[in-house]
Amino acid sequence: MKLACRIHLYFLETQTRDVIMSEENNFLHAKYSRSDPGDRVNYLTLETGAQPFSPAWKDALGLTGQTLYDSGVRAVLLLYGSYLGADVFGSKRLDDVGGLKRGYSRGIPGLESLLAMLRPGEFEKSQDAPALAPPFSNDEAIKTRIDKLVLDRGNFTAEYAQGLEEGLSSLGSPITCVRHLWSSLHHHLGRMEGALDLLHELRLLQQKLNLTEKHRVLIIAHGHAGQLTALLSNLMAPVESLVRDDLFEILGQFYSQSDTPRPALSHLQELDQFLATNQHESFPAIDVVTLGTAIRYGWDTGGIGKLLHLVNHRPLRSDGKQWLAKMDLPQIVMEMPIATGGDYVQQLAVGSTDAVPANPLEEEINQTLRENLEPYEGFERWLECARRVTRCPNDGHCLLIDYQDAGSETAMDHLYGHACYTRLPSLLFQTRQIAQALYS
Repeated sequence: MKLACRIHLYFLETQTRDVIMSEENNFLHAKYSRSDPGDRVNYLTLETGAQPFSPAWKDALGLTGQTLYDSGVRAVLLLYGSYLGADVFGSKRLDDVGGLKRGYSRGIPGLESLLAMLRPGEFEKSQDAPALAPPFSNDEAIKTRIDKLVLDRGNFTAEYAQGLEEGLSSLGSPITCVRHLWSSLHHHLGRMEGALDLLHELRLLQQKLNLTEKHRVLIIAHGHAGQLTALLSNLMAPVESLVRDDLFEILGQFYSQSDTPRPALSHLQELDQFLATNQHESFPAIDVVTLGTAIRYGWDTGGIGKLLHLVNHRPLRSDGKQWLAKMDLPQIVMEMPIATGGDYVQQLAVGSTDAVPANPLEEEINQTLRENLEPYEGFERWLECARRVTRCPNDGHCLLIDYQDAGSETAMDHLYGHACYTRLPSLLFQTRQIAQALYS
């Protein structure tokens, strides 16, 4: 299908489809809807409960683990990246399209201050010279260095994974927990390659644990890593897709021009074989939980199992629309450093925000992917998306949770409300809510 025709079809479909998209998403971008999600959303407040690693804590996790095990879950994959050296708000891309550099304000009070705040800050830098920066490799040495530098601030530590596995398995129903660190290259090419790498990891996990179609794997993805699961759901959809065929061709041509071999080429071939031989029929169901993932790609719910989103959110609006974030300027500039409204990364890292690829060839392929995956391009588009203040994605169920982190720390510690999901005191409550929402 010609690119211009496909973009035209996108706008026709987004004008007519409902808030809950159809099962076959076919790589359409998510819709920024301000409509009430209705019974797709619940509002909760964090209750930390027993101390981490205490007997009561393990017993409670054990009961939750039994629920997961009885539902077929045999593995939990903790999918995450790192903010070290990364551009979590995608401000460099906004700079390049003209918004931040020229102080473009469109007459909106406080916007220039907000744009300045979105630039990478001290909390995104590493004291481990030379600084750790994307692309990160999924090896234990890198994970250990990140653990030491940032602890549990937006980071699934080894202690978190170990505690989760031991707790869930404490009543005799073994559930394996693994950490998967993605490259954290926040652009379309980086996320596409991250999704291919994720499928490779899932296949290795399937082989290691002898998983079948009767089993389930639960992916818990923090922040931008959640975008990988959205792409993966579209890539794994068991239906014919002209868009997917085009993406395969685009990536194949790109890899043929690359000077050095890329692991993603073998992963792309692996996916092609997976689809061609209908391996999804014997593959375990892939359930997905996102933690503070911004609204970007849409999910193809035919390509995965269950879908749930958790967002750090505190209703501050005076119009009664408690499902929307607050985007009042200039107040938001004063609210962000103390995370008054919840997760501001989830709120602001929306369409048109991205990192800039490393070289001209990658930028060229990234632009081609952008034309297929995201129609939002430019500063005005970003501002339009951000002001929609959408918290809940179109697909799946959503839990808007007050994680009780407002004003308790500095921006370096809470990452503008984005760090709460990976902290040990949140583990028990969060895991129990996941089990209740997906498996009870």
